Amino acid sequence: MRSEITALVLTYNEGPNLRRTLERLTWAPQVIVLDSFSQDETEEIARSFPNVRFIQRSFESFSDQCNFGLEQIETDWVLSLDADYVLTDELGSEIGQLTAESKAAAYFCRFRYCIAGVPLRGSLYPPRPVLFRRQHAHYVQDGHAHRLVFAGPSAYLRGVILHDDRKPLARWLHSQQTYARQEANKLLERRRRGGRLSYSDRVRLWLWPAAPAAFLYAMIVKQCLWDGRPGLFYALQRAYFEILLALELLDRQWSEHAVTGDISESGVQRS
Repeated sequence: MRSEITALVLTYNEGPNLRRTLERLTWAPQVIVLDSFSQDETEEIARSFPNVRFIQRSFESFSDQCNFGLEQIETDWVLSLDADYVLTDELGSEIGQLTAESKAAAYFCRFRYCIAGVPLRGSLYPPRPVLFRRQHAHYVQDGHAHRLVFAGPSAYLRGVILHDDRKPLARWLHSQQTYARQEANKLLERRRRGGRLSYSDRVRLWLWPAAPAAFLYAMIVKQCLWDGRPGLFYALQRAYFEILLALELLDRQWSEHAVTGDISESGVQRS
């Protein structure tokens, strides 16, 4: 089946990550690196691999960029990866044993989150469909993330992907501000339209519980407590994002209700 797969990797200043990802994709006949005009060594790294086709395109959204990437692919199967997704040897072997005639339209894969290259025992990162039939799938924007929509049955791969981002902390901090705004837009729009809110959505809209809940869930339930400093670092990252999101939601409440006086002196929205 490997001969029927094209890998798609989105990049923007992914010099610290890209080489490790591409080194695990040398088996693919073609890897499309779709770049948003990186300013670092991303292009140089990509072009050093003979099976890579390097394309540059201005970035509008993750879903739009991914869908453009799918249009550049001719094979039936697509392996869609972030630039910090590193395939394990076990997963590579498993993909090689799949048949192109599989009844599945998409395969989900589990992840092991890494901090400074150290795999953690657990994380809040959910399984994602990464291997799928191109003609039956497209991407939609979902808050700060993008989601694959596909038609047909799915299956799970046994092997895992290492989510191993080595970019500087300052870059991560900057991106979280944008993600928090996008996630706030999604939550408030879903509530305004009366859409279904998950339990985690409701906790986030309560504002204060989300950050400590994320920290404790990562440390205790996901066992990051036993991963030492990398585990603590990850749990603090998760709590930090929830704090940013809570601040964004609270700021929106003030902006929307300050004129009408619907915010009490404590800053809590009146029912």
